[in-house]
This record gives sequence, structure tokens and C-alpha cells, in this order.
Amino acid sequence: MKNIQQVTDTIIKQGVLPLYFNTDETVSIEVLKAIYKAGIKAVEYTHRGDTALNNFKALVQLRNLEMPDLLLGIGTIKKLNQAKEYLQAGADFIISPGFVPEIASYTLSNDIFYGPGCMTPSDIIAAENAGIRFVKLFPGNILGIEFLNTIKDVFPNLLFMPTGGVDATRESIEAWYKAGVCAVGMGSKLISNTLMDGKDYQSIENNTITVLNLIQTIKNK
Repeated sequence: MKNIQQVTDTIIKQGVLPLYFNTDETVSIEVLKAIYKAGIKAVEYTHRGDTALNNFKALVQLRNLEMPDLLLGIGTIKKLNQAKEYLQAGADFIISPGFVPEIASYTLSNDIFYGPGCMTPSDIIAAENAGIRFVKLFPGNILGIEFLNTIKDVFPNLLFMPTGGVDATRESIEAWYKAGVCAVGMGSKLISNTLMDGKDYQSIENNTITVLNLIQTIKNK
């Protein structure tokens, strides 16, 4: 289990947090292999279906055997018991679509990374007051870059990562970085259902390489 700082550093260095879910265990495994081959060292699998936990356990097994340097997190967690279940299964970090105080309290006291989704200044203040330092701006497509530009000076000690509304283009990613994000969360714009349904793992790998290279170019400007 990695601590909060190690997970934070890995996500910031990588600059993107890919997230995905597929009901099929084999597809889930093959996607993980593709993005790992592309250079991904931290990924969020999402708890979005009945097969999610079993699939996640299979991903952990694969990670432990073949990808010892990969951080495997779980997203769409809304209850503390879900978080505990996935931590027991081997999750390295927890992501939520909203701020859940019980999860924040539990993870912080155990030095486990927790990235809550926040949409309003009130959400962000609640998370900050609870001890959270890494906030997921969600949904990013609704909030937009102007929202971050407006509020970031109020929260100088927080790290922000938008999820939703980040396209796999230089224009989109660069605009968010200029607004002050530490990373971007990318789901369907990176790992689309079309590519998963078509089992086009090569394209998923290629897309991921492109985005990783784009981010390094933007960060090194």
C-alpha cells in the first residue's frame, strides 16, 4: 500500500489519470495491459457495475504478478464500506464523484490517498477542512476552465484535477494546465467504449502514448 504522498507524486508526474470500467473481466485486463505498456503508472478502475469488484481483484492479481510499479485505484466510491472492500482487495487509492466525509476521515487516518469530486466552493472548503489536499473537479465539462481560473487563488494549498470534459487534444489539455491543474482525469476520451467493444487495444495503447507525450511537452514548456 502506497501512502498519500507517493500516490500524489505518481499522478502529478504522470499528468493524467486514466479511468475506465468494463463489465468483462478479460477486456478489463487487456485494457490495463495496453495502458501499462504505454507507460501508465497509476490508473483508476471505476466501481460501476456488479462485476466491478471481481474484475478489480483480477486486475490486482495481474498487477502483483506483472506490474509491480503500477498504482491501481478505484473510483465512483460513494460509501465507506465500499472503500474498505476495495482496499481489502488491494486498491492503492480511492476516488469519489463527490466528497464523502467518512471516507476522508478513514483514509487520512490511515495515510491512504483519497481524491473526492467537488463541484462548488462549499464542497472544496469541506474537503480542505477535512484535510484533503487533492481535489477532483467533477464534472469538468460543466465547471469548465473559467471556474478553476476564478477559484484557484482562494485555494492556494490544493491540487486540482478535472475529470470529464478533457479532450485528448493539445488545445484542451494545455488550456487546463494553463489554468493551474496538476493533472487531468480522462475516461471515455482516452479509453472509449467503441475501442473496448472492438477489442482495439493497440489504439488504446497508442492514444495513451500520445496523451502522455503531449502532457510532458506541455509541462516542459
